[in-house]
Amino acid sequence: MVHKLKRHPIAVKAFFRHSLVLTYAVPKDVVTPLLPPGLTADCHGDWAFLAVAMVQTERLRPVGIPNWLGQSFFLTGYRLFTRFHAANGKTLRGLKVIRSDTDRRSMQILGNAFTHYGYRLVDIEVESTPDELSIQVSSADGTSDLSVVAHLNQEGLPPGSVFQNGKEARRFAGPMPFTFDYEPETGSMVVVEGVRKEWNPKMIQADVAELAFLKQAPFDRVQPILSSAFYIHDVHYRWRPGDVMGISDEASSLHPREP
Repeated sequence: MVHKLKRHPIAVKAFFRHSLVLTYAVPKDVVTPLLPPGLTADCHGDWAFLAVAMVQTERLRPVGIPNWLGQSFFLTGYRLFTRFHAANGKTLRGLKVIRSDTDRRSMQILGNAFTHYGYRLVDIEVESTPDELSIQVSSADGTSDLSVVAHLNQEGLPPGSVFQNGKEARRFAGPMPFTFDYEPETGSMVVVEGVRKEWNPKMIQADVAELAFLKQAPFDRVQPILSSAFYIHDVHYRWRPGDVMGISDEASSLHPREP
């Protein structure tokens, strides 16, 4: 019964004060072992993608609950761009969360009670000016230390990006409409749909001085390529309750479950 609580069971809404997403390109075979049954890497050519999302979230709460009861916190999330192959024949594009960090213990506890997102507690410092957004993350074991400065008025793709233009990059800007959680107890996928209005992130330049997550397996055996950075601010966001969906037989055979 406990697994049913982790299905994102209620609709939730929040306000994003800042949202910065860095997208890194890695060879497809690097991320494939991280994917559960039903998911395949969403690729551009031979490249798969990891999104590193940093979000200043305000007043997160169940729909219908007053603003003042909401949780405000900072979140860093590591997410793979994927495709879900459902038993009903549909294919959905979305994200598979592989780690989440937050600066609020209450969010760590509640997030881990109602999702599979794997929240860990970290220290986060944020400084914001009209021109720059600086984010510093410190973790107890050093595994998610992060240091980035976003230049909010400098646009364009980073040097060495695998994308040829902004149109290609926007297909992997994040967040995607759907987030996927595999439920091993039932062999199903929990699909959470996000709803937003006026979502038009700006492609900007970012200097990344430290990103410890990429120094760990399996990313440490390659050189991830920063291929885009997108920023948006002051937007409302809403998540619908999770929907439990069956996985296509063909997709299940790609990643068979352990007995």
